[in-house]
Amino acid sequence: MAFFAWLEATGVATTVRDSLRLTGALSSVHVIGFTLVTGGALVANLNLLGVLFPGRPPIEVTRPASRGIAVGLAISALTGLLLFAPRATVASVNWIFQLKMALLVTAILFHIFVHRRVARSPRHNHISGEFARSWSTSMQRATAVVGLLLWTGLALSGCAFILLE
Repeated sequence: MAFFAWLEATGVATTVRDSLRLTGALSSVHVIGFTLVTGGALVANLNLLGVLFPGRPPIEVTRPASRGIAVGLAISALTGLLLFAPRATVASVNWIFQLKMALLVTAILFHIFVHRRVARSPRHNHISGEFARSWSTSMQRATAVVGLLLWTGLALSGCAFILLE
């Protein structure tokens, strides 16, 4: 708690807390970042589910979507930290905020270590021109469903935190 009290007392936190316009601008940019995250996650997971761009290998869709997720996360992390600083002691003990952070970490790790691995599985055979799948379609779909649930849970917990704080 001492760290959070210190954070709230910093000049940056005071500036954000004392400026409604700055808080509004940071919130707007935070939402733009999260839109990039959510959009990338939707595209990557809906492709893996077979709903979006079904004829394209998942890795061809996941790579650019992952870049969008990474850019969005960078924007959201920076603005989120700036928005968190003025209310760090209260937000840090809020169960909805804790859930949001847990879902964020879980969704990122799942995307990096599971989704991307499953998306890379179809390998193009340059001799026969066919794709060889090392993961079953049901595994790809299950991965997509879990990814969608994690990212949707993150979005909903973020909205709940704002509305119910």
